Amino acid sequence: MNNSQNLQGKTVAMLATNGFEQIELLKPKEMLIAQGAIVDVISVDDQSEITGWDEDNWGEKVKVDTQVSQANPSDYDALVLPGGQINPDILRTNKQAVEFISNAHAEDRIKVIGAICHGPWLLVESGLAENNTLTSFPSIKTDLKNAGATWKDAEVVQDGKLVTSRNPDDIPAFVEKISELVA
Repeated sequence: MNNSQNLQGKTVAMLATNGFEQIELLKPKEMLIAQGAIVDVISVDDQSEITGWDEDNWGEKVKVDTQVSQANPSDYDALVLPGGQINPDILRTNKQAVEFISNAHAEDRIKVIGAICHGPWLLVESGLAENNTLTSFPSIKTDLKNAGATWKDAEVVQDGKLVTSRNPDDIPAFVEKISELVA
């Protein structure tokens, strides 16, 4: 992984709630901060912290920086959507979260929306999957295809502003592509 991207002065929003796949939030956050980015964790339901899911049990708590109801996509250069089964399933039923994702895609300042594992479910719900090439955890491949996406089995797939990856093993390539587009 090339960690030489300079993300000084760049801001990244990570939209998540309880049940996010722990490594899919913590590792990209750590890697983006190491490159100089400011990373805000945005959540729903006035939570001050959210709890990750670590493979087969509850994991670490993460501080929430702001609520989606108070966040403005124009304050960010990128949006990252971690996966896990629980997190995107909850967020896709939250109207404010879905609107934030749609508005982020329309925002000129935002260069990339990254979604990993089950995170692309949120691209389906926000209407962004249709007519785009995406990847994801294999179990939601049919959901993406049914939403009008072309599904590709690859470490990282970029289609316009959208960057998707399959699973935690793809995090280095996922973060590298996000960094490249934001830098």
